[in-house]
Amino acid sequence: MKKLVFIFTLMLSTYQVSAQDFGFGVKAGLNIANIGGSNYYGNLGSFGSKVSFHLGGVAEIPISEKMAIQPELLYSSQGTKWSYGSNGDNLTLDYVNLPILGKYYIIEGLSAEAGPLVGFLISDNVDDEDRFKKLDVAFAIGASYKLNANIFFSLRYNKGIANINGSDVSGSSQNNVVQISAGYAF
Repeated sequence: MKKLVFIFTLMLSTYQVSAQDFGFGVKAGLNIANIGGSNYYGNLGSFGSKVSFHLGGVAEIPISEKMAIQPELLYSSQGTKWSYGSNGDNLTLDYVNLPILGKYYIIEGLSAEAGPLVGFLISDNVDDEDRFKKLDVAFAIGASYKLNANIFFSLRYNKGIANINGSDVSGSSQNNVVQISAGYAF
């Protein structure tokens, strides 16, 4: 984590922008999360979507009139809803996510964004400590709309590309999360 913070700080310090061009903000919203992959099929029952939340900070670093880099630091509650016979439960995986997105303004206020996301598992509701890896990698794609200079909304899909299962677990599983957000830019 310290290495990522250092790299992020270094990236920001080497890019020279004026204070009026560089923007900060906060965002929060709804997660619709599930876990996909080969590990959760067969006799394990069915898995559905778990509704939870995310919140954190966002920055926007302009590159040109139409393009920007958008790093974020988010707390994201993910997982899945599990149903097996008459029993059911929620699997909760809480992450600190660091997406670094390329942003392209299609028209004024509307932008498309895509890029990598690295997540660090900070807690779960599983008794087995080694059940899930502490590091997750995903690809994020979405769109944002700036209502005015301060208020914005976004819709994003984070598709897991790394296996989140620990070494003791066979098969491969990935986090998949749809995020609906509202935010305020300073």
